[in-house]
Amino acid sequence: MKSTSMWCLLGLLSLGSIAWSQTPQSNGGTEKAIAALENQWLQSQKTNNPDLVAPLLADKVVSTGSDGKVTNKTQMLAEAKARHYASAEYENVLVTVFGDTAIATGGFKAKGTEASGKAFDEHVRWTDTWVKMPNGNWQCVATQDSAVEK
Repeated sequence: MKSTSMWCLLGLLSLGSIAWSQTPQSNGGTEKAIAALENQWLQSQKTNNPDLVAPLLADKVVSTGSDGKVTNKTQMLAEAKARHYASAEYENVLVTVFGDTAIATGGFKAKGTEASGKAFDEHVRWTDTWVKMPNGNWQCVATQDSAVEK
């Protein structure tokens, strides 16, 4: 009887540790690190300097725009170079960590001009997926934005 109870207890402890390991965990350091990377991305837009965001993007990053267009890293950086931001701000940024993956969400409001000279005034909600790479650096592997109705 004693050994059965012990095995039941061990089984429950094992299940509990598995469930605990599946929940998002962080001491806040990872959330702050991802928020800082998102801020670096915003600074690249505010200063019209795509070189600030380039190292944050994984080589195989996938971007889905609010128009449904899917682009790769090269295309993303070319589009960033073609835009000139007069203003750019984030709102309501939230980072949730799941082990070596983090999901960042927020709002983005920006005004400026396209390469063609056409003005833009946008408000979008975005979702970025970050992965901790084998070298220990965090990189964005997917980004998506959706237009916010005015």
